[in-house]
Amino acid sequence: MNDFTGISANARSRSSRHALLDLAPLELDCMNTLWPAGEATVREIRDRLAPRLPRAYTTIMTIMDRLARKGVVTRRKSGRAYIYRPNLTAEQARTQAVGQVLENFFGGSKEALLAQLGACSPAHSAHSEPASGATATSSGIALSAPELPSETP
Repeated sequence: MNDFTGISANARSRSSRHALLDLAPLELDCMNTLWPAGEATVREIRDRLAPRLPRAYTTIMTIMDRLARKGVVTRRKSGRAYIYRPNLTAEQARTQAVGQVLENFFGGSKEALLAQLGACSPAHSAHSEPASGATATSSGIALSAPELPSETP
């Protein structure tokens, strides 16, 4: 079969729309490798990632299978391999991710988001410490639960 398979277009857009902030760092790395290629096999994605992020073929195969199940990519069989294609462009993904951040962290207030961005000076770039309650990841900053004060007996 040479057609791209996966979930229906409606389910795909619904799933990818809600899953963008749920992508694990390696899933996002695979997507950032797939977007400029347009479509690629697991081996091609692994080879493009290898110089900066060497991973086993089976690891990338598992990640791409997860992305297909989430509806973020579609795949078609070509010989013994699958060829993967993104279901949304990098621009669409950025737009959706910013929209999710806007809603989830700023209550939909663009002004609050812009104020936060304005508070970030160049000194607060990737070389600075993450904010309290956050940890650095390979793709940015992941929020964690705030630390609670310890009780002393």
